[in-house]
Amino acid sequence: MSLISASPTGWGRAAWRWLLQLDRPVPPRTQPEIEAEVERNYRWNFTVNFLDGVAFWFGSSFISASTIVPLFISKLTLNPLVISLVAVLAQAGWYLPQVFVAGATERVPRKKPIVVNLGFFLERFPAWLWPVAALLAPLFPILALITFLISFAWHGIGAGTLAPAWQDLIARCFPLNRRGRFFGFTAFVGTASGAVGAIFSSWLLKTYPFPNSFFYAFLIAAIFINLSWLALSFTREPVQPVTPPPPGRGHFWKRLVKIGQRDHNFRRFLLTRFTIALGMMGMGFVTVSAVQRWHVADSTVSLYTVALLLGQGVGNLLAGFLADRHGHKLSLLFGVGAAVIGFALAWLVPAAIWYFAIFVFLGIAIGIQIVSGILITMEFSSPEQRPTYMGVANTITGIGSSVAPLIGGWLAASFSYHSMFAVGMAVNVVGLLLLQWYVKEPRGQPVNNVAVEVMAEHPF
Repeated sequence: MSLISASPTGWGRAAWRWLLQLDRPVPPRTQPEIEAEVERNYRWNFTVNFLDGVAFWFGSSFISASTIVPLFISKLTLNPLVISLVAVLAQAGWYLPQVFVAGATERVPRKKPIVVNLGFFLERFPAWLWPVAALLAPLFPILALITFLISFAWHGIGAGTLAPAWQDLIARCFPLNRRGRFFGFTAFVGTASGAVGAIFSSWLLKTYPFPNSFFYAFLIAAIFINLSWLALSFTREPVQPVTPPPPGRGHFWKRLVKIGQRDHNFRRFLLTRFTIALGMMGMGFVTVSAVQRWHVADSTVSLYTVALLLGQGVGNLLAGFLADRHGHKLSLLFGVGAAVIGFALAWLVPAAIWYFAIFVFLGIAIGIQIVSGILITMEFSSPEQRPTYMGVANTITGIGSSVAPLIGGWLAASFSYHSMFAVGMAVNVVGLLLLQWYVKEPRGQPVNNVAVEVMAEHPF
């Protein structure tokens, strides 16, 4: 079932086409005309997408999957596998669905209706269930846990379903030599606002008893995540005609096979991203390790979020401005190196105070991957194939991100947190070596137009 044909008959199909604006004609325009529109709306799109990012990061700091959420889940259960499930949902929800919607996304000329119209129901609405789960916690802990996990998964999977369209929208609105600047600066200010939010959430957790503290935190998260959707809705998309391959599952998967066979550098990149994703197996357990080993207070956990966001902001700026000049491979090398240091400290840490440094380094790794991990994929393909390439790359990363916390949870339950962090560090070292010696910087390399090749071989 695709984005285009999800409602096959009658008024449902008409409503679906209206929702995605498929009934509106696409004006034929030349590439210079499209580029002129991009320049004309650059400041406007920079402003509204900047506000979208800042509001989203601020709201997300109140429901951090690395700190706040594991703490909330630990109030309901101490089972490491349940905690690892949260990490799986946080990673897999965003990454895994993308390849399954990428082909349909390519065939939709307007990406904004997917991101905004569908996005409200798939990504933004479930955020309102988080404070409900907090209120249920004292009397109905199992129901609270189920409500939270379902709404958290709904939000994450919805975001992943929209991700190829959102990434293509960003690529359309911002020229290649300014994408990193926009993304890095927006992420930097967003993480700074997130740090303010984390300080405020620390005060909430310290001032109010459980579950009121989490109710207020989750409510603020829901409000600002939906305000970011409002800002995003004002984006002026430079609508572009599409010449996609014919619809059909068989054709799409055949094209994916061809991409894997013929685009050698992209194939090596996918293996490297999978390895790096596996290396983050301990990310969801750092907070729990600090709580169980050093008995840190709930309010201190929120300060860990501040440290994480501080590092993430540094990583955002580093990736944004370095990558525009030298490409995204170099910034990714810095990011993986920061992950190696972070997990080495988590493995060898002698005191609770060191966890602030751990979260700073892991934040740098995450911040760089947020910017360069997304933007580098856009440079492997032609514009027509961007959603497919991004979908494949992010889904492969998502598979690694989904398996990683399960491996981490098994290592923590069977051995210790120390063993898990040591393995995570070693896997990141392997990822660092692969990225340096196995993957070429895609900028300046010729792109493979596999879609045209497959259409020539299989025209019908």
